[in-house]
Amino acid sequence: MKVFAKFRVTILLLALIGFALVAAHQSIYTRNWNQTLEVTVFPINADGHQATANYIDGLSDNTFSIINRWGVREAKRHDLTLSTPLNVRLGEAIQKPPPVFPHDTTPVHVLLWGLRFRWWAFRNTPDDGGDLTRVRLFVMYYEGIEGQTLSHSLGMKKGLMGLVHAFADSKQTQQNNVVIAHEILHTVGAIDKYNASGSPQFPHGFANPNRAPLFPQRNAEVMAGRIPTSHHNSYMAESLNSVTVNKFTATEINWVSAE
Repeated sequence: MKVFAKFRVTILLLALIGFALVAAHQSIYTRNWNQTLEVTVFPINADGHQATANYIDGLSDNTFSIINRWGVREAKRHDLTLSTPLNVRLGEAIQKPPPVFPHDTTPVHVLLWGLRFRWWAFRNTPDDGGDLTRVRLFVMYYEGIEGQTLSHSLGMKKGLMGLVHAFADSKQTQQNNVVIAHEILHTVGAIDKYNASGSPQFPHGFANPNRAPLFPQRNAEVMAGRIPTSHHNSYMAESLNSVTVNKFTATEINWVSAE
């Protein structure tokens, strides 16, 4: 048993080393912004409902095109040399759900979940031609019922992957795109800018922290996702038309140099 335990530890360490090397390459390549970041959205019918299946059947590249236009707009505001930073496209629907994120979010449990999630992603969406610099977002759609809240979405810089929970409702499509854009930027180094209650942090989570008067803000910062009306009140941005990338996030994703 001791030999088997040592063997398991050795395999785990080798896997971690391999993932670390790949992650280092991905981080350097995707953050130099020498070429458009390719993003593929893989939809998943998370509740098995027919209405959810119908919604997924109606998805197309055009569903996510606003994210690409938003990227163009925000890149121009920050004088990024690359005019088209994002190219988000629809991938094939995935039938097998990913491993469930652990309720016990200790570092060890999260690490083990991350390894299982990467293996699941590899088995279900192997990299095209060895392309390790494509971002893969797995969007779990739910028909939803009134008052239902969804699990927290997450984007992972290591592995260039994200897991998004979204409503299969045409009225929610544009807000879904706000969440997707948020998770895409997580994969290239952006960090959350809201507090434990979900309110945008000042000044990092404000689209315009220098506005006078400060409230109400007119836009949401993408890594906060909400438009503040006071220090304690805010509301979810309805679409990317009212979402911006502020200087803090632009620095984190290497669109601008740190001051």
